[in-house]
Amino acid sequence: MRRSLNVGLAMGLLSAATFGTSGSFAASLIAAGWTPGAAVTARVVIAALVLTVPALLHVRSGHANWASVRTISVYGAIAVAGAQLCYFNAVAHLSVGVALLLEYSGILLVVAWGWLRHGHRPARLTVVGGGAAIAGLVLVLDLAGAHRLDAVGALWGLGAAVGLAAYFILSAERDESVPPLVMAWGGLVVGGIVLAVAGLSGLLPLHATFTAVTLLGRQVSWILPVLGLALIAAVVAYVAGIAAVRLLGSRLASFVGLAEVLFAVVFAWLLLEQRLDATQLAGGALVVAGIALVRLDEMRHPAPVEAGENVAGAQAVACDAVATGV
Repeated sequence: MRRSLNVGLAMGLLSAATFGTSGSFAASLIAAGWTPGAAVTARVVIAALVLTVPALLHVRSGHANWASVRTISVYGAIAVAGAQLCYFNAVAHLSVGVALLLEYSGILLVVAWGWLRHGHRPARLTVVGGGAAIAGLVLVLDLAGAHRLDAVGALWGLGAAVGLAAYFILSAERDESVPPLVMAWGGLVVGGIVLAVAGLSGLLPLHATFTAVTLLGRQVSWILPVLGLALIAAVVAYVAGIAAVRLLGSRLASFVGLAEVLFAVVFAWLLLEQRLDATQLAGGALVVAGIALVRLDEMRHPAPVEAGENVAGAQAVACDAVATGV
């Protein structure tokens, strides 16, 4: 059990770190003339193509079946495409910081879902840890000077929050016939189709340029950030993230996922030469403290496993097949 928790935590941090690179890679492309929609569509479509062969080998070898096609379709449409569409539309009306904070309010929806749907009432440490993590996010994102919210942007941001919550909840589906690799690939395929349709319909502006971009203070080919978005911020991030959720449960994994904000700030510092300040460092400490409190709470009060349920606790899933399926 302890080994599964440690592996799940490592997978969660790997997923958070790799997801955290997406902002820097995308920012370099957007600064060069790409629309956000073009960047995210390239990310999802290329990642789906990369995972196609290994995913089909899993299906063909009997490690997966098509019984969960509906779950994968919902996952791809809501958790992959929907969350990103809502987030980028929110950014069009709000600052990136406010939009990201609204999206991460989806973590509270995960806790609420476990309470309302499965009766997993959050204990005191989870409440305290959640409050500390959210407060830390406010400091990390430096929202002290934020202006009033744009109503349309706020609605898009809340839509992104629903997509983020769906990502954690659907990833926790206890269907060992669909390994994380196949789940990630299926979601990316569906997400890519949804994004392409949105682009062709005009809902999502798609425009790309093929000039050099700036990373690490130097000019590099546009191919580098595109591959970074697809291979690091999508392939590795989604597969590791799904494995983490299945090992830790949706609630704990969602709080570990908060580390993505910290990694995003660090990568922006390294790749885009954006500096960290004392307030952001203090916020980072609060986020880490909040994650630690939630993990302690999960270890002290493991959620019961009931037939047919998604698992909300850290000790609900201890299955080696999940780890080997990555």
